[in-house]
Amino acid sequence: MRAVVQRVLSANLVINGAETRSTGPGLLVFLGVLRGDSPAQAQLLAEKLWGLRVFSDEAGKMNRALPDVGGQVMVISNFTLGSDCRKGRRPSFDLAAPPGEAEVLYERFVSALRDLGLPVTTGEFGADMRILAENDGPVTLILDTEKLARGNRAQPAPGNA
Repeated sequence: MRAVVQRVLSANLVINGAETRSTGPGLLVFLGVLRGDSPAQAQLLAEKLWGLRVFSDEAGKMNRALPDVGGQVMVISNFTLGSDCRKGRRPSFDLAAPPGEAEVLYERFVSALRDLGLPVTTGEFGADMRILAENDGPVTLILDTEKLARGNRAQPAPGNA
């Protein structure tokens, strides 16, 4: 799984030109599910996001996580994160999981965040979406479960030790 994570003051979403959803201060997450991803990776990524210290403390240092600041999360599915642009001029999306598999793991990731106590707003899987975000910082990070699994593992969230 790959996630592009932006710290935001707010994010607004329009789905299929009609329905709107919004979130307050927190993180906007664009989630790409790749071929071969698993429920364990969805859990790992959710725990990493839960504990990611990207919010400022009193000294202005990025030392606080979502639970510390009462932050919210908006998760948007984004199959284009499974692209490969190494050859030619047109991206290949062969790395992206098929829609049925991707939707199951997207929902698993969202459920894992909610199980950790985070307020989560979602897009609609496969829908046409317009996202307007007020970036904070800007702070933008890329998380990849393949790299997370090789590096330091996320600290278990309470109740998941």
